[in-house]
Amino acid sequence: MMKGVHFLAIVALLSLASSFVSAFDPSPLQDICVAIDDPKSAVFVNGKFCKDLKDTKADDFYFSGLQIPGNTDNRVGSNVTTVNVDQIPGLNTLGISLVRIDYAPYGQNPPHTHPRATEILVVVEGTLLVGFVTSNPENRLFTKVLKKGDVFVFPIGLIHFQFNAGKTNAVAFAGLSSQNAGVITIANAVFGSNLPINSDVLAKAFQLDKNIIKDLQKKF
Repeated sequence: MMKGVHFLAIVALLSLASSFVSAFDPSPLQDICVAIDDPKSAVFVNGKFCKDLKDTKADDFYFSGLQIPGNTDNRVGSNVTTVNVDQIPGLNTLGISLVRIDYAPYGQNPPHTHPRATEILVVVEGTLLVGFVTSNPENRLFTKVLKKGDVFVFPIGLIHFQFNAGKTNAVAFAGLSSQNAGVITIANAVFGSNLPINSDVLAKAFQLDKNIIKDLQKKF
């Protein structure tokens, strides 16, 4: 009986450990692993082929362009310029990435999640209302108004947002703890999925008339 209890305890601990391990990018076992699409003379690591070390150059770790404002002329009034492993191949296996976010007056980076990364954001221009919501059942909102030089953290996987509360443009930069953090924009995923989620399901979930749900699905 006691051996059985010990066995179950070990299984539980291993399950817990594996959940922690899978929650973040794996630690690299080499100095660098520059991502390359051509598999010839390459090694497959972390979902990418590694360039031969003798062919690696400084440009594999370089990106230029974050000084250029993004186009915010869209329905949400924001633009995200992403710098991840697709822009800097040398980021492969290093577990970090970066974004620049531009906001038009009263524009927003709408509620979304990063399934693979915690985000740390710094405001460099303007004023932002930001926040994140914890998981069920608390669904507690943590929110703050940020000004130039202020920093805020959005924990991994939690729904969060930024809203330009000022009459002028705003700019922020954010670091993410993944080479490819992923993003799920809530409204797009719920109302713009391919194939569409059944409108009866969404009407009951949001406690809305089905015609309103269908109208929202058309917009997305």
